[in-house]
Amino acid sequence: MNALKNIKKHQVFWPLVALFLVLLFNFFFTPGFFKIEMKDGHLFGSLIDIINRGAPLMILSIGLTLVIATAGTDISVGSVIAITAALVASLIGGQMTFVDGVQEYVSLIPMPLAILIGLLLASLLGFWNGILIGKIGIQPIIATMILMVAGRGIAQLITKAQIITIYYKPYFFFGGGYLFGLPFSIYIVAACLLIITLLVKKTAFGLFVEASGSNSTASKYVGIKVDWIKVLVYTISGLCAGIAAILLSSNIKCADANNLGLYIELDAILAVAIGGNSMSGGKFSIPCSIVGALIIQSLTTTIYSFGVPPEVTLVVKALVVITICLLQSEEFRAIFRNLFDKKRGANNAKLTSVEKQNITN
Repeated sequence: MNALKNIKKHQVFWPLVALFLVLLFNFFFTPGFFKIEMKDGHLFGSLIDIINRGAPLMILSIGLTLVIATAGTDISVGSVIAITAALVASLIGGQMTFVDGVQEYVSLIPMPLAILIGLLLASLLGFWNGILIGKIGIQPIIATMILMVAGRGIAQLITKAQIITIYYKPYFFFGGGYLFGLPFSIYIVAACLLIITLLVKKTAFGLFVEASGSNSTASKYVGIKVDWIKVLVYTISGLCAGIAAILLSSNIKCADANNLGLYIELDAILAVAIGGNSMSGGKFSIPCSIVGALIIQSLTTTIYSFGVPPEVTLVVKALVVITICLLQSEEFRAIFRNLFDKKRGANNAKLTSVEKQNITN
């Protein structure tokens, strides 16, 4: 009994329960949802699609977990995705040439260099947010809103208000390729998770992030450079957005400044919250945010599989998310426990009065 109580107190318990309920619903009401088959050496199925399509969201949730742990927020990651994808697509593009007498598309500049430049730009955009928040002292939502609003315009300037199609096939592997039967994007998520987890667990960085979010004033007095911690976490968030941009643009094979990454920042923030992380900062768990991202992607896939009209999708999604959040709320569960205890007490009182009457008779 004590072991069960300890498990229920763990932060990951309720996110896993919510994920289990979504999957359980699909088990009964979505035919073939758990069917996985091998085609052309690759695994196919709804579960594989959830992992593959949820990879950008999982990567974003990793960066945003650190940001939110410092009592901040970053609503500019969607625009950072648009800018990064626009730049990388412009640098790679796809130029027709002859290779050994055969017409092929080649990259305008070496692909690794284009990706490196894109990720560097994304990191610089995150660094810009960090400077505004950590050094200048602007409110996080206002500072990141600046880039959120201006970012789409910057992306359109890069693309000249056109959708840039990418023709270079090796680039498609990042978001649409497979390795050992699994989507390659999974390995990118695993690498990001491993690197950030090692940074958080094996260095003092994780403790500094948690302390900065719990009590920034006290942290400054003990010598923690809270301002630079914030600069660093926003830079990491920008880098994660850049990686997500590579996955998204390589998957759809183009860069759309208007729509790529649109509103994804809301899903990423929601993934962190569903994962049980406090929005006011302090203690955090990156794996729980990953579970939150899987919940959102599973929910999205479920809604689409039922053919819910687009105009109703967001409403259904919101209702389910509210339900999940209520399940995670200790105060909400306490209300039901109190009602159950009162009802059980009333039943016991009735039973006792009946037993007394029987004894009297």
